[in-house]
Amino acid sequence: MSIDSLAALVRTISDFPKPGIQFRDITTLLADGAGLRELVEHMAGIVRPLDPDLIVGVEARGFILAAALAHALGKGFVPVRKAGKLPGRTVGIDYVLEYGTDRLELHEGQVPQGARIVLVDDLIATGGTAQAAAQLLREQGGNVLMALFAIDLPDLGGRQALEADGVATAAVMAFAGH
Repeated sequence: MSIDSLAALVRTISDFPKPGIQFRDITTLLADGAGLRELVEHMAGIVRPLDPDLIVGVEARGFILAAALAHALGKGFVPVRKAGKLPGRTVGIDYVLEYGTDRLELHEGQVPQGARIVLVDDLIATGGTAQAAAQLLREQGGNVLMALFAIDLPDLGGRQALEADGVATAAVMAFAGH
């Protein structure tokens, strides 16, 4: 299946969550068995040469892709969640959104010192969440090899922001616009 065929499985919802936004909904691709398999195979092809120790997924759709990728590579999976969602002791980072602040957390001690990590999410827009997750992982002693996304929205500059922060970045697909 080509990248164009995968992109065709992504639904665009106009004016969500606010007017002027073209929301790229990956759930339609996830519901297509062949499409999901092909997406994970593309992602595995990008990550395999890096030989990471852990695949870290960002809540929520990043969990789906990261867990599938970890399985395909025979690696462990670690979730990065929004505040208050994990049981037990956590470590976290606060970060700024265009409409306020948020917090990401992971279990304390879940990232071994020097662990080689690939950070995964479904989509990169402005890059704020991915930058915060990468910083949290670094603060825990992890080595973030790459941030990998199914979709990049290049017009919003997230990929450039991550790379300026020293995080190599890749995406399987790109869509113009917001």
